[in-house]
Amino acid sequence: MGCSSTSCSVAVALLLLALGASGQLQVGFYSKSCPSAESTVASIVRAASASDSTILPALLRLQFHDCFVRGCDASVLIKGGNNSAEVDNAKHQGLRGLDVIDSAKAQLETQCPGVVSCADIVILAARDAVAFTGGPSFDVPTGRLDGKVSNLRDADVLPDVHDSAQVLRSKFAAGGLDDKDLVLLSAAHTVGTTACFFMQDRLYNFPLAGGGRGSDPSIPVDFLAELKSRCAPGDFNTRVPLDRGSERVFDTSILRNIRNGFGVIASDAALYDDASTVDVVDSYSGLLGTIFGPYFRQDFADSMVKMGSIGVITGSNGEVRKLCSKFN
Repeated sequence: MGCSSTSCSVAVALLLLALGASGQLQVGFYSKSCPSAESTVASIVRAASASDSTILPALLRLQFHDCFVRGCDASVLIKGGNNSAEVDNAKHQGLRGLDVIDSAKAQLETQCPGVVSCADIVILAARDAVAFTGGPSFDVPTGRLDGKVSNLRDADVLPDVHDSAQVLRSKFAAGGLDDKDLVLLSAAHTVGTTACFFMQDRLYNFPLAGGGRGSDPSIPVDFLAELKSRCAPGDFNTRVPLDRGSERVFDTSILRNIRNGFGVIASDAALYDDASTVDVVDSYSGLLGTIFGPYFRQDFADSMVKMGSIGVITGSNGEVRKLCSKFN
């Protein structure tokens, strides 16, 4: 896949920024300045999930939405008064878990005032959410600072449910993430649900080759009937599992579903429409891949850490907010 000199330069600059900043992060950054930081975040996440298990995939999504816009700087947590903040962009529709981050921040401020950044809390909460859904436990480097900018239009760069595999690959590459990262991070859909809102076009308003609109012809007939029975025309709010038959277990079922034509949202299904991502999906979901192939859990953890290094702020370029929802 080619790119213009400008887009290539932007991608390289973002990658260098990510790599350069990540070199200043370290595992256990708060071991002396706030020894209970990581355990406090884990405790808050566990408590939140005890009353609402759906908050775990929401916290995982929150890291994605923060890091893909301006880098992992907690810009998505800022609340503006005139719908001008990043979180107000429609690309963030349905975003949840901000209250969990606020709760963790409030508790940490009583323990270690002005020490733990909101950006790090987002990363730690997502890491804990993965583990609490049965996924891998892994270390994440910390030491990020919070950003001082949050603009509505900045979130336009977020991947979209309607994006083709080529567009998805381009957007991930802009953050220094490759095709393998794209597949692995999309596999986070092994847990959680999506609203019928994100499926309406694919089920009822898909542009057809012969003209007109209808259902996406790539959806197997029986599966199409199943999806339509769950999401009637105009139904935007009903929730549907992203990983058919295994939405509560962190596993490779989502990739097998994508391979077999049972990807629920268009952007997941698109991963099996591109030669570059097909090979990655097959490497984790095929029979030989399951036995001899790459280790999915470790590779997923590695991609999470890699995403968490995009555009982080360290040194004198950021701040540690007192409240995650507003600049100091």
